[in-house]
Amino acid sequence: MSKINKNLNYAQKNCLSKAGRMLYKTSMLRPYSRIGVAVSGGMDSFVLLQILLLQKRKLPFPVELIALHINPGFEKDHHKDLFNWVLDRGLAAHFEVSDMGPRAHSPENRKKSPCFFCTQKRRKRLFELIKKYKLSHIAFGHNQDDLVQNFFMNMMYSGRIEGMYPKESFFQGEFELIRPLLGVEKRVVRRAAELWELPFRKNPCPSAEDTKRTEIDDWLQELKGKDKRIRKNIYSALLRWQMDQESPGD
Repeated sequence: MSKINKNLNYAQKNCLSKAGRMLYKTSMLRPYSRIGVAVSGGMDSFVLLQILLLQKRKLPFPVELIALHINPGFEKDHHKDLFNWVLDRGLAAHFEVSDMGPRAHSPENRKKSPCFFCTQKRRKRLFELIKKYKLSHIAFGHNQDDLVQNFFMNMMYSGRIEGMYPKESFFQGEFELIRPLLGVEKRVVRRAAELWELPFRKNPCPSAEDTKRTEIDDWLQELKGKDKRIRKNIYSALLRWQMDQESPGD
């Protein structure tokens, strides 16, 4: 057993091993990859950063990590604990405070949902940072729950059959978007975050608990209450389906 796995709990090992398999099966990384990790301060992206730090020690080739954090502007010091954690580990990082969140809930945004507006602005800024720091990858902390929720949101509200790809190429291969935790259930991510004592914080957005995504999750929880196999089967089937799909690229 490796020194990395020796003192880890089941949830931590589960996150580490499943992320490792995802990295390997999809050939996410290559020697000298420069990976920007999009960290919000929430548990999903925090666990992703921890996992990539551990995986970096196991890889047979060198890679670089840089933490990228864009504070949406609801709480100016929301990133304080994350910043200190990153600083203590000597990680390269870019932290900035924006006004995306308040703008998303202002009269400026009349046509889109606050979540869509903020996500769109945040991703645009992250893509700018990728270019600025000459990154080869951007890593997001989406997990298996996000895959399932996204699939049903696309089908029910947009009439599209589409989920989330483990790896996507952008701008003719200029960089790749990767999701190493896509095969891990959120409950496992949450337990791993608690065991690692990561100082993650609750999303301060006033719309965080009132979205189509939470409606879908409530529906899935209701199905699970009727038969516990249903949610597990949906997760497994969608993950297998998504792994078989070819990324559309740009």
